[in-house]
Amino acid sequence: MQLTVTDQASKWFQNEMSLVPGNGVRFYGKTYGATNVHKGFSVAMARDDQPKNPVILVEKDGINYYVNERDEWLFSDYHLTVNVNDDEIGPEYNFS
Repeated sequence: MQLTVTDQASKWFQNEMSLVPGNGVRFYGKTYGATNVHKGFSVAMARDDQPKNPVILVEKDGINYYVNERDEWLFSDYHLTVNVNDDEIGPEYNFS
């Protein structure tokens, strides 16, 4: 499992969620939707400054981006890249 947050995505999260160094964003699986490798499940995110049992944690610009142990099922065996769509409306998630 790998997690990459692009520079553009990091700036988007900081601006849209008023994040400062030490804050965190948790990625997790939700029912409905789809990803490029999943049907019936998609990625959600939430502001969460207290990682609980993270299976992966990446710090970028002082912000902790992570996946908790209970959501490992959606992300294991993949490299997740978090970017911002071309219109900068919101994050997009690509699994490889």
